[in-house]
Amino acid sequence: MFATVLAQAEEEAEGIDLLLPDSSELIAGVIAFLIIFAVVWKYALPTLSKTLEARQEAIVGQIRDAEETKAQAESLLADYKTQVEGAQGEANEIIEEARVTAESMRTDIVSRADVEAASLLDRARSDVAIEKDRAAAALRQDVANLSLDMAEKVVAGSLDRDAQAALVDQYLDELDGLSS
Repeated sequence: MFATVLAQAEEEAEGIDLLLPDSSELIAGVIAFLIIFAVVWKYALPTLSKTLEARQEAIVGQIRDAEETKAQAESLLADYKTQVEGAQGEANEIIEEARVTAESMRTDIVSRADVEAASLLDRARSDVAIEKDRAAAALRQDVANLSLDMAEKVVAGSLDRDAQAALVDQYLDELDGLSS
């Protein structure tokens, strides 16, 4: 049994040796790694750092620009809201003014129409009164002429024309007194 354990130990030593390089290869690999690391540290790392810093500055600048744009947009939105509210207020004022003006015009037109209607009515009444007086005067004249003609025929010369005219006028005055 001891021999089997020993054989296993030898097999294990051979497996580890396969994984571990020789010391000369290990030293050459470490030196090559240090040379590459030094070259990367000296040349590639500063360039990479500059690139990363530039990228970071660009991102910070874009964020600042975005914040400024957002602030401007919010300011414009507030201005537009104020303008819209002002425009709505103005529209309401204009509508109210138009309503008041329309009401005033309506009242003015109605009052003018009332005045004009009253004026037309007064003129019509005046015209009717004038025509009534003219018709009455014409009728009076016709009645007087007819009366005189009849009276002449009836009396046939017993009265002169002036006396007959005075008699007719007296009769007409009596008629006016009765009709008034």
